[in-house]
Amino acid sequence: MRVKAMLCCVTVNTFWLILLVCIFIRPALFSEVTVITDPKFSTPISNVTAAVGREATLTCVVHDLGAYKVAWLRVDTQTILTIQNHVITKNKRIGITYTEKKTWQLRIKDIRETDRGWYMCQINTDPMKSQMGYLDVVVPPDILDYPTSTDMVVREGSNVTLRCAAVGSPAPAIVWRREAGDNISLQDGEQVSSVEGPTFTIPKVNRLHMGAYLCIASNGVPPSVSKRVMLIVHFPPMIWVPNQLVGAVEGQRMTLECHSEAYPKSINYWTREKGDIVPQGGKYEPVLIDNAYKVVMKLSIKVVSLADFGAYKCIAKNSLGETDGTIKLYKLPKSAINSVETVDGKRRNKSRKGSHFYEANDFIDEEMDSNSKRKDLIIGGNRNDDSYEISTTGVSGAVCLKEMIFINMKTIITVAVLLFGWKIEAT
Repeated sequence: MRVKAMLCCVTVNTFWLILLVCIFIRPALFSEVTVITDPKFSTPISNVTAAVGREATLTCVVHDLGAYKVAWLRVDTQTILTIQNHVITKNKRIGITYTEKKTWQLRIKDIRETDRGWYMCQINTDPMKSQMGYLDVVVPPDILDYPTSTDMVVREGSNVTLRCAAVGSPAPAIVWRREAGDNISLQDGEQVSSVEGPTFTIPKVNRLHMGAYLCIASNGVPPSVSKRVMLIVHFPPMIWVPNQLVGAVEGQRMTLECHSEAYPKSINYWTREKGDIVPQGGKYEPVLIDNAYKVVMKLSIKVVSLADFGAYKCIAKNSLGETDGTIKLYKLPKSAINSVETVDGKRRNKSRKGSHFYEANDFIDEEMDSNSKRKDLIIGGNRNDDSYEISTTGVSGAVCLKEMIFINMKTIITVAVLLFGWKIEAT
């Protein structure tokens, strides 16, 4: 009986033990199996490009993480940045966000060039699982003060090289343009709107190259930057006179004109043939029209008197030299005010007053239409000597004096009156 009772007790105890195992131990074993999962990365980490000063985000997505943990590391330095939702590094620009233990995002604020490189998302399985993404940091262009050219002063005829040095990521491209939008003259005479490259050479520079040039650097990362380089070309003065010989009648208003070019800017003034400077005010009105290195000199005589006839000099001088031009103002007879115009064989008088020269003897060519085909015989100065210059306007081709002799004898007589003051009485 005692043996049976003992067996019965053992059987009861075994039953309760099995029951306890089924209730408590088996669920524990089952839960342990659930924790030991096989986490996987859902998608690769996308490479990210960000500009300096901006924010970049690297994203790591994990499925079935279970009890494992996710960490972000900097590959090149093997620095642990974050574990789960905790930031380990002391870098205050680093942050971590996650959602539903599935998506971990590494955020880097105020991006610097030193942040460029590979970043690893790691799961602490055995063996460890990981994947990497690259952060590329782009930098807008910046033009260096050295060796970029500064404002330059050169002599005309010398060779000039402009330089522009720029940094950035990716490496910037450099283009040269003129600030005013004008074309750039190349050595072969070609006109271009821009020149590419960090150096720009101008052989035998001349005054037409003078002005401001822009070195523009760009690499696709805004903003593009530019630097202004002023090219100044020095040359001695030069003068040319549109009319060296000008006729005038006593009592009329007359204006003499010279054109000058110089840089540095020249001092410009008028003198008489004896060297006396023409004063400003009274009957004389000297005027300077200044445009960069070009100057138009005008001397107006309000009322021409006998004492005003003679030679006048327009003078330009700067630190590199001095030059002058001469205009001879000669007297015309009062009868020269009346010009003769012949139209279809009819004669009529016509009164004219000129400011720079005297015009006479206008003709209408029968072979041309009557709208604009008029030939003017201009009494003016030849630029090279003091001989008389006869030019034509409003017609194609030059008509020389010999040809005019055969056109109309009255023209020759009138020219003689104008040039030599001959008095011819009409019959």
